[in-house]
Formats: sequence, C-alpha cells, structure tokens
Amino acid sequence: MIETETAESGSAPRILSVSDLNRMAREVLEQSFPLFWISGEISNLTRAASGHWYFSLKDNSAQVRCVMFRGRNSYLDWTPKEGDKVEARAVVTLYEARGDFQLTIEFLQRAGLGALFEAFEKLKAKLQAQGLFDPTFKQSLPSHPQQIGIVTSPDAAALHDVLTTLKRRMPGIPVIIYPTPVQGKGAANQIANAINLANERAECDVLIICRGGGSMEDLWQFNEEVVAHAIANCRIPTVSGVGHETDFTICDFVADVRAATPTAAAELVSPSRAMLLAKLNQLRDQFNKNIQTLLSQRGQMLDYLAKRLISPVQQVEHQKQQISQIAYRLSMVIQKQLQNKQNSLHQLNQNLQHLNPNAVLTRGYAFAENKQGQIINSANQLSVGDDIKLTFGIGSADVTVNKTES
Repeated sequence: MIETETAESGSAPRILSVSDLNRMAREVLEQSFPLFWISGEISNLTRAASGHWYFSLKDNSAQVRCVMFRGRNSYLDWTPKEGDKVEARAVVTLYEARGDFQLTIEFLQRAGLGALFEAFEKLKAKLQAQGLFDPTFKQSLPSHPQQIGIVTSPDAAALHDVLTTLKRRMPGIPVIIYPTPVQGKGAANQIANAINLANERAECDVLIICRGGGSMEDLWQFNEEVVAHAIANCRIPTVSGVGHETDFTICDFVADVRAATPTAAAELVSPSRAMLLAKLNQLRDQFNKNIQTLLSQRGQMLDYLAKRLISPVQQVEHQKQQISQIAYRLSMVIQKQLQNKQNSLHQLNQNLQHLNPNAVLTRGYAFAENKQGQIINSANQLSVGDDIKLTFGIGSADVTVNKTES
C-alpha cells in the first residue's frame, strides 16, 4: 500500500512522477495477478510487421487489451481471426509508456479445446487399457498390394492427393473408395460403417483412412470410440492419414501404421514404380555384368581346352611323330650300343691278338706237342726217338727226336 503525507502533518507531501506511478501500478498488478486463464472473443486484431499480435478480448459487458509477442505466437499451429472465441493463458501488466492496462498472452487456444483435450486423453487412456494400442497386435503392410482401399469423403482434397500419389508411384494398382462423410454430426458412425464394410468385403490388401488437416473440432470424428473399435476389429492392415504432421487422433494410435499426411499414407502403401524400375535396371546391369564375366571365363577355359584338343588326323600325325622320335632314339641307342660292342670286340680282338700264341710263332717261334696233344715246354719231357709235332706261324711239321739236352 502506498502511503503519502499530507500538508496537515507538517511535512511536505511526496509528489510522484507519472513514470513512478505507472511503474508502481505495474508492480502491484503483476504481483497481484499470477499466470491465469481467461476466455473471450477476439476483436481489433492487428498483426504488426514486428510479428507481434495486438488485439482485445471482450465479452458482453467488458473488454481488455492484449499483446502476444512473436516469440510466443510462433509456436501456435493456427492463426486466430476476428470474432474467434478463445482461451488464453496470460499475465496482467501495465504498459508504462501509455499507462495502458493490458494482458500479455503466453498461450492461446480455441475456446472449448480444454474440454476436448480432456475428453481425448480420457478416451485414449481407456482404449489403451483395453489393449487397442498394443504393438503386438499391429499388422505389417504388404509390400506389393494387389488392391488398395480408401475410407474418406469423395469430395475431400485428401482423396485427390492420395489418388495422385498412387497414380504417380504405381498406376497399375486398382483402388476401391469406401465413401463416407469425415466431418459433421454422425460422421463417426458413418466412418466406422465404411471401415466395417471394407472389412466384410475383404477385397483389399490394405486400407487407408484419411482426411485433410483442420482444427481439433474438425478432426474430432476420428477421436470417437466407435471409429477406434472399427479399426481395431478390421482384419485388413490399416493406415491412418488424418490431418497434418502435428495432428494426432485416436485413429492414429489404433491403426496399424500412422502416416503424417494422406499423401504420406499413399506412399506407405504403394511401392514406388520408379524405385522398382531403378532396382530392376540395377539387377539387369548386374546380371549382364555377371553373364559377361562368366562368358569371359568360359571363353578362356574353352581356349585352353581347344589348345589341348586335336583332331584324329593331328593325333595320328602327332603319334607318328612320337613313334618316329622313338624309332630315331631307339636307332641311336642301337647304333650306340653296336658301336660300343664293336669297340669292345675290337679291343678284345686286340687283346686276343696280343695273347695269341700264333702271333709269337710268326716271329720265328714254334711250339711242340706230343702225340697226346700236350705241349712240351721242357727237354726233360722228351726221349730220343719220340715223335712230336712242331707248329709254326704258318703250317706245322712232324719230327723225331734224335738228341735231348737238359
């Protein structure tokens, strides 16, 4: 509490400047009003070049000026407009330069979202407890579906995005549309009926449940329990493509796969024709390379075998050459052996000539033999009157011993 002295107290009164007053008032306001929530209708909305938002919040009988600085409003995923009913988290302050009482907005949301968020979290916890979000029950998406089903509104822009994406990626896959409203009263039951119909007909390999982006109220039909149970009971693998990347619905948690957008859902369920062709070309090139390598190896082996393979004529000729070579080598061996034998014979003949007693006789010597053919090498073997035979180098003579000398 600010106290001032009066002139009656005998002292001079304290005189405040306007700046001091506004500063003190701002401090009192900020200390008295901590962060709180307030609801009202937006009016006089101005988006400054600096990025700050200036507007008023009003009800039937009052209004208050507000500012939301760029550092705060940049986190919002929606843009307010004139007349929107909103809920704001704010602090009370006073703009000292003009003495204006105002609110500094920290966070802004559409009115009623608090109740919607509460209902969303409550249903989410309930379904999670029932096991509808259990990953063990999630089905895998087919890599090459034969037919694709789509649950959405025929007039939705999301359907156009999905069909365009499927046509671009794999135009040959047939598509069946199970039409249903995706917004408005009773739309949740109709969405569930379309999912149940697709499940009963069982004519698709995968089912896309989609719609474009919007506010939480716009997407609320996909947060209804009847839709969650229809998806959980569907035997066809399901893909949720509801809203934008920042939007989450109960449908996202129950579906087998969650896609950030309807376009992303179409990309998840369809193989890319361009990628398959690129892969096919890669396999073809690799196959051709392997074939060329194999042919080169077999060609080298064939050349090697061809060098070893000869015709019968060549084989006979080759054998004749081999026989001729053998005959030649045999002839050479025989000649060599014959020469060796001849040399041996000549040597033996020379040795024999040296040892031949007749050779001695040719030099004037003779040898004597008695009638019995025994060689006489001593006069003691003879007696006068014995007949002996003298052999000369040429011829022989029979003689009678007349005299002997020892």
